[in-house]
Amino acid sequence: MSALGKVVRSGVGRRRLQSFVMALTTFAAVTSSVLSLGLLAVVQAPFEHAFKARNGAHLSVQFDGSKVTVAQAAATAHVAGVTEASGPYPVAAALDTAVGTDCPKTWAAGHDNGPITVTTRPDLGSSSGLDQLALTQGRWPTGPGEIALPWQHYSVACFGSSLVFSSLPGKPSFKVVGFANSVTSSATAFATADGFARLTAAGAKSDEQMLYRFAKAGTAADIAADKQAVAAAAPAGTVESGQSYLTAEQQATGNAKAYVPFLVGFGILGLFMAVLIISIVVSGAVAAGFRRIGILKSLGFTPSQVARAYVAQAMIPATLGVVLGTVFGNLLAVPILGGATKQLGAASAAIPWWVSAVVALGTLLIVGVTALIPALRAGRMPTVLTLVVGRAPKAGGGQKAQRLASRLPLPRAVSLGLAQPFARPARAVVVGAAVLFGVVSVTFAVGLETGFTKYLDVSTSGFNVASRIVIPTADVGVPWGFYGPNDPRNPHLDAAKVAAALATIPGTKTAFGWGDSGATMVGAPPGGESPRVFTVTGDFSWTHMELLSGRWYSAPGEAVVGDKLASAVGIHVGDDVAVVQQNKHLSLKVVGIDFDTNQGDYTVMTDAATFTAAGLTPHIDQFNVELAPNVSGTDWSTSAAAALTPLAASVQSNSGWGKNIVVITMSALVATLTLLMTAVAALGVLSMVAQDTRERAHDLGIFKALGMTPRQTIAMVLTSVTLTGLLAGLIGVPLGVAVEKATLTPMGNAIGRHLPPSVTHTYSAGLLIPLLAGGIVIALLGALLPAGWAARSRTATALRTE
Repeated sequence: MSALGKVVRSGVGRRRLQSFVMALTTFAAVTSSVLSLGLLAVVQAPFEHAFKARNGAHLSVQFDGSKVTVAQAAATAHVAGVTEASGPYPVAAALDTAVGTDCPKTWAAGHDNGPITVTTRPDLGSSSGLDQLALTQGRWPTGPGEIALPWQHYSVACFGSSLVFSSLPGKPSFKVVGFANSVTSSATAFATADGFARLTAAGAKSDEQMLYRFAKAGTAADIAADKQAVAAAAPAGTVESGQSYLTAEQQATGNAKAYVPFLVGFGILGLFMAVLIISIVVSGAVAAGFRRIGILKSLGFTPSQVARAYVAQAMIPATLGVVLGTVFGNLLAVPILGGATKQLGAASAAIPWWVSAVVALGTLLIVGVTALIPALRAGRMPTVLTLVVGRAPKAGGGQKAQRLASRLPLPRAVSLGLAQPFARPARAVVVGAAVLFGVVSVTFAVGLETGFTKYLDVSTSGFNVASRIVIPTADVGVPWGFYGPNDPRNPHLDAAKVAAALATIPGTKTAFGWGDSGATMVGAPPGGESPRVFTVTGDFSWTHMELLSGRWYSAPGEAVVGDKLASAVGIHVGDDVAVVQQNKHLSLKVVGIDFDTNQGDYTVMTDAATFTAAGLTPHIDQFNVELAPNVSGTDWSTSAAAALTPLAASVQSNSGWGKNIVVITMSALVATLTLLMTAVAALGVLSMVAQDTRERAHDLGIFKALGMTPRQTIAMVLTSVTLTGLLAGLIGVPLGVAVEKATLTPMGNAIGRHLPPSVTHTYSAGLLIPLLAGGIVIALLGALLPAGWAARSRTATALRTE
């Protein structure tokens, strides 16, 4: 090993604590950076690749076939801004289906398979034109009795068996010969022209669908303007729905992208902290090693070699942190990505190698440049000066502050500590900066965790609020959702009789009934689950379900839609939405947008009376019951059983819903990164205070000789960082709040939701006041070990230190 190598190895070995601090700092920064950049690359690339390769449509618009002609729909292809268009294609939306009894999966045979949208195109397997379809299994339909379905949403249907259109007269049946899809899910089932004619002959309503690409379609606002231009070119009232490719993209990437905003926040904080801590450590090593630098130079080391030695002493632990952070970031990405890429047929969900390389090399470059500045200073020091310079602070530093502090009615050890930052103001600023980043990280994390908790609390509100629930007796023991809402095996409650029975049971405070009507919405968002239309009877105001805009329905024909559905389809208060139940259409006026995460991503809610008045059938699957105060749930259930059993209804305790795994994973990741950042901040304080304590060893010896006890020594050292920690806390908390406010809303947008004030208002006075003291806590944690070392130092040894 060369002489330079021995110097580097010796320096790293002597400064194990500082080396550990640098390794941990780079580990935290690289982990969050690899995750944030990697998630952006991985979840975005498969969709963009598929969309480009298959010439996906920016917008698909469905026109009411009873109000528009084929020529009128085709004319919209010439709207200003359209660069390419195709269609019109006949489309039949929201047709209820069931798995045929010939399915070899006995549990699935006859099972309600949910609504689908069927279309036909002149050449289903074409490899040219707009919105090219992809066949993933089997073959394309060639006869009027064949159909192809999208695998990811209808895999319950058995390949080679039949699919029955249960809502059409005669229940026409089609053989499933293949699985295929559109990149933006412009349709969810594909048939030949003759096959489509079978459906319309059986009573299916045929509409017209046009597909477009636009010159400007990068944002939701662009798509909204494009849709408006198309609607203006068609007869008034003929546009039933419009599906944006951005919604399909969000469906495929939203959950993974929701991690990115807070990971970017932690990554930026980590990089800034890495620069600060590394400069602290290397500068401290230079300041503490003046004599060692002089000896090295007297032995023949050039200024360049001295600088390289100190840079290398920083690069070795930093490299270890970079390697571990890269590995850890890649491992964490696997469960976070989950099935995000599988939906688009990507080969794997691994972070690309170039992301790890860019982050690793970029971090090492930052570390190298940060360490080089104090290292060059070490190389330029004159040899004689480094051999004779002492390590004690300059005389007179902070004397005015000492005199002022001594006049305070405080113990002398405490007043000495309060004045210490003024003796080395530059170091006090550096310590304060380390604490500041720690406080920002903690405040940011506490705000996120509070927001996550409030978001999860929504799962216990709305339709999940109840002391007891009443369900059909036949559903007891059956997994929720096993039978579709239109499955003949799925029982429903007699709403009027159950409501009357509940009103007679002593202890019932209030109750309401609700259920999935089995209807779905025309123009459903691409991919994911179909919108669910809930019919409700009774007053549910006691559930405190939140509205984001508008009001609750109050008259027949009115409805409230869920926020995610409104965002995905572009629904606003005042718009009309069309729903279909068993091939019967109903138009509903949207009067409100609600925030509800309980019953699925896409929901429409209306009064059961609206369905009854329109000749549709409302389904009531459950009653939520709130008991009066001080009523025994067991006694009430016993009384209720006698009244409800004749109505084929049973009482159960409300078990609520499971936790959101994505939010739980986010919470765990935030907690982990916060602990790392806090530890790094505290270790940065420790490094600086330890250096200061070593340099003041002679002063400490004098204090001890004059009678300062170990406890007083600890108090003095801890007090020296208290004021700095307090100021850092006062500055850091507002900064942390600002970072959280800039992060939580984009996280909600990534999953297609607008978060209500109950979720976004995360900070209260009871939360902010302890956070203001967080700077003091971090500073004290960092100074605790050096204070202990100072207290244990022997007086004679300290006095010999020059």
